Amino acid sequence: MPIYEYECQECHKITEAWQSISDDQLSTCAHCQGELKKLISSSTFQLKGGGWYADGYSSQKKATTTDSKPASTPPCKKEASCPCAT
Repeated sequence: MPIYEYECQECHKITEAWQSISDDQLSTCAHCQGELKKLISSSTFQLKGGGWYADGYSSQKKATTTDSKPASTPPCKKEASCPCAT
C-alpha cells in the first residue's frame, strides 16, 4: 500500500497516510480541522547498476579475458651490476 502525504492549508503540518488507490483522500487535518491538500512526493524507487540490458541482452557483448597468467615484470633498467638486471 502506498504512503500519501497531505499538507494542511491552515497549520501547514504534513500528515502521512497508508492508503489504497481506491480509498478516498483525506480532507480534514487531525490537528486543527483545516483543509488538507495532497502533496506530490518523490519516489523511493531507484534503478542502479548496469541492469539486465547491460549484463547480457544488449547487442554489444563485453570482452572477457581467459588468460590467467600473472603479468610479467619488465626488466630492471638500472646498471648492469644490479642483481635484478640479469
